[in-house]
Amino acid sequence: MSRHADLDRRTFLKRVGAAGAGAVIASRLPAPDPASAQDATVKPDPSARRGGTLRFGVHTAPAHFDVHQSGTVANIGAQSPMYDYLIRRDPRDGQTIIPDLAQRWEISPDGKKYTFHLRRGVKFHDGADFTAEDVKATYERIASPPKGVVIPRTPLFSAVTDIVALDPYRIEFRLKEARPRPFTLGAFASGWNIIVRKKTLEDNAGNLRQVMAYPGTGPFRHVSRKDKEVWIMERNPDYWNKGLPYVDRLEVYHMPPFSPELGSALLTGKLDYGRLLDPVSWRKAKETPGMTAAEFPQSVIQAVFINNKKAPLGDPRVRRAMHLALDRHALVDVVRDVAPMLVGGFVYPFHELSTPAAELVSKRLGYQKDTKAAVQEAKRLMAEAGHAGGIKNLTFLVRDAATFKLWSVAIQAMLKETLNIETNLRTVQISQWFEEAAAGNFDLGISAIVSTLMDPSDYFSAWYGKDGPQNYSNWTNPAFHDLASQIEREVDDGRRKTMVRQAEEILEKDPPLLPVSYEKIYDAWHNKVRGQNPSTFFGIYDVVRWDTVWVTS
Repeated sequence: MSRHADLDRRTFLKRVGAAGAGAVIASRLPAPDPASAQDATVKPDPSARRGGTLRFGVHTAPAHFDVHQSGTVANIGAQSPMYDYLIRRDPRDGQTIIPDLAQRWEISPDGKKYTFHLRRGVKFHDGADFTAEDVKATYERIASPPKGVVIPRTPLFSAVTDIVALDPYRIEFRLKEARPRPFTLGAFASGWNIIVRKKTLEDNAGNLRQVMAYPGTGPFRHVSRKDKEVWIMERNPDYWNKGLPYVDRLEVYHMPPFSPELGSALLTGKLDYGRLLDPVSWRKAKETPGMTAAEFPQSVIQAVFINNKKAPLGDPRVRRAMHLALDRHALVDVVRDVAPMLVGGFVYPFHELSTPAAELVSKRLGYQKDTKAAVQEAKRLMAEAGHAGGIKNLTFLVRDAATFKLWSVAIQAMLKETLNIETNLRTVQISQWFEEAAAGNFDLGISAIVSTLMDPSDYFSAWYGKDGPQNYSNWTNPAFHDLASQIEREVDDGRRKTMVRQAEEILEKDPPLLPVSYEKIYDAWHNKVRGQNPSTFFGIYDVVRWDTVWVTS
């Protein structure tokens, strides 16, 4: 790329909102130690203050109420405080797996049986006793959903062949073959896998989309809900973990993510705690006396999907050329005042199995700040594929959100400038975007997709797997799919790491999508909120019960 063209790009990016420094790469998170904390669930803090109300602002209201079927924090952020899990992530670090409704667990030497010993005396909010039959009904629904029910976490339990209630307080999961223990325990500890009553599922034919307040066993119980405004809960006086929760009342306000409205409500004291803050409000909160701000990685990739069923996009040389044409540092800059992002590739850049972020940015084409070598290679690939003169009239499907609208204009300019690829932007609402993408009515399409775990064996199947639920590019690569299957079965960490790096190389050469960036979460709160520091969390789906948080006044 010429120096003149480089300056033109900078001028263009300033016009669409770019400013400030480049991407900040998140520090790598510690690996969870899944077994060390057995029988050591969260104990009440004797210094905690009891009583009061916690006002929490999070994502806009959910479209339905079935947490298992959902994939958005609109559900989990509002509903999770009413439910428990079999095992959970420790709210003190967001990583360590500790007991919850299961007091302890055992794994057979061959890794094919997981036996959970359940707590006695636990009650659902409607007074019913909790038993192994409720766990069995919950997980049979997750692992093998009834007709008409789609649960994004179903692939996590593909190895489960039988779920057996050995007695009212012991349940055994039998696997057809062993899986890596951190992967399997992480799947059980997912915040999405709330335990619900067997009778609730039976009464509603296995579908809870229209059931607003089905009973849970959690620290809070439903009081009232005002649609699109607030969900109010009260302390569960019969909670099994005596002494928790600390606050008497929880008010969850539905507010647009990354919005000035959410930021203003927090900064003016109408909220005690805000999640998914826009960068401007977050920086103000960080500078405000009496407030604290934290940032942490999110389990989301922002990406451009490429419809492999449409020529010439099925050619891996064309897709790699487009991959190399993106200036990712500039794209992160474009949205720096709208949403927090960081540069990454096809694997979470802060995961221990992936190429370290610093190495990715310093050594690999497509991620470096100096884009000249990447653009030169992109042009060579286009010529080799027979498209030296470019490609015209591609439909670019854009999800209607500020980040995607800004990015689509910038990406449109980058592709035109470097490869003479011309696109026509078509912006649609979020629900329509997913319908159009699933139907293949696009050439390029930009959106975000979520994973449950940081472990590649989760999203290698969901995002990149043949017929994967989020493989909107309709991408197939037999060598990758075979390797992903081996990674899913491999229990040796060293061999898994080697195979994941091999998978990365396949993805780089034959891109199923164009990774734009990885999302970060900006939280902030008034210092009267105590008992939670999310800086070591991964994502916003596993540690959202508020049972260990209190307010000082």
